[in-house]
Amino acid sequence: MLCSNKNVCQGMCGDCKGCQRGGEEMTVPFVGKILPDMSFEAYQDEKIKDIKLSDYRGKWLILFFYPKDFTFVCPTELEEMAEHYDKFKKMNTEVLSVSCDTVYVHKAWHDVSEAIKKVEYPMVSDPTGKLSKALGVYINEEGVSLRATFVVNPEGKVVSMEVNDNDIGRSAGELVRKLQAAQFISEHDGNVCPASWKPGDEPLKPGLDLVGRI
Repeated sequence: MLCSNKNVCQGMCGDCKGCQRGGEEMTVPFVGKILPDMSFEAYQDEKIKDIKLSDYRGKWLILFFYPKDFTFVCPTELEEMAEHYDKFKKMNTEVLSVSCDTVYVHKAWHDVSEAIKKVEYPMVSDPTGKLSKALGVYINEEGVSLRATFVVNPEGKVVSMEVNDNDIGRSAGELVRKLQAAQFISEHDGNVCPASWKPGDEPLKPGLDLVGRI
């Protein structure tokens, strides 16, 4: 939800106390919450299509926000995600890149950029910033989103988020590892993944026998 002073509070602040501290806008982490259902236009396979976030219930979903088309760090990230797209699909996961550009800008970028020509996943248009605002990653002064990633499970719950300054690119390889850990935990109740866990490593099972032994 949007509070009266236009900050994203996600329904956590009650009477808006705590929305601003020291004059800075504050947002509430979205991990553990259900992704709101919204409809968007997306560019994919040389077509403009209508999608809803609820279309992806039953599979894993990655929302990959980036600031703008026709920029510098963004094409390197989207290209790397494209190079990992087959791996994501084999993990029952869809990737949606999201920016506040229109689908027509997405098409123009896809037509001329060698990096973006590799993109086969849907490129979502969020021109009013409604999704960016709902997830607390919209920069009001610039009209763009932060460089943010959300991993959503098949029930629609956000299980991981990463938010970077827009000058700092992300790693698709590390995102694969996070997704592997999230999927492992969803299938092995009672276990947790320690630092840098990857498939084949031993998980941890919290209990009194482990207290002080790690």
